[in-house]
This record gives sequence, structure tokens and C-alpha cells, in this order.
Amino acid sequence: MSVTQQLNQRLQTERAAIENLYRAFSDKNPDLLDLAVTQDWNDIPLAPGQGPGPEGFKPVLASFITAFPDINIIVHDMLQEPGKAAVRAEITGTHQGEFLGIAPTGRPINVRLHEFHLLNGERVTTTWHMEDWMALFQQIGQFPTP
Repeated sequence: MSVTQQLNQRLQTERAAIENLYRAFSDKNPDLLDLAVTQDWNDIPLAPGQGPGPEGFKPVLASFITAFPDINIIVHDMLQEPGKAAVRAEITGTHQGEFLGIAPTGRPINVRLHEFHLLNGERVTTTWHMEDWMALFQQIGQFPTP
């Protein structure tokens, strides 16, 4: 296999891992995290109550699925080089379950998401993420109680 073919194969494998990370939300399947991230995955910053690795994130993902049963993540852009990727995406859904202590409002949400990932050739090892939570709380018309 040529160097170019090896590089393309690595990029495809890493892209599949990133796509599995987002599909875990859209497919409502936390087990896809096992195909997406390493066991020592570093998710920066951690959500309230989140533990380390995929097992620490699965309860967070389950709470998103409960709060927004029609949750979907749409990837608009992915810039990639071996071992690194940047993603611009959006989260959509309808607030139909409790979220951070806020009772369901039935309101739709559309939240911007920006992430940078480090990968080991197969899975995501580190993710830095920034979501527009202020927009989400404005869209559902409430803020969590401190």
C-alpha cells in the first residue's frame, strides 16, 4: 500500500470515529461512543456530573436523549488532517424532557457546536468543545437554577 493510500485510509478511519461520536446522539445509541473514542478519552470541559472516558459520558448522552428525544447533530464542516479534526455543527431537537432541572417546554432548539478533536489513527483521544448554551436557554425560555 502506498503512503498516499495509507494516509487516505487513516483519514477515513478517523472520520468514521468522529461520525460515530455524532451519530451516538442522532441515533440515540450511547454504545456508538465505544467505536468513537478511546477508553481514556479526554472531553474538555466535562459536563456537570460527567465522569471520565466514554462510560462517564454515556449518562450525559442518555440525559440529552431523554430531554430532546428527536435530538440530531448536523455536521456542516469538518476540516481534517491526520490525528486532528475541527468540526462546525449544530444540535437540533425539541425540549420534551427535563434538562438541567428545567421542565419540558415543547420548544425547538438549535444550538451551534464547535469542536476540535485529537485522534490516534482509530479513535478520538481528546475533544475540546464549545456549545452555545446561552442560545439554548433563551430558546427554551428558562435558565437552570444555580
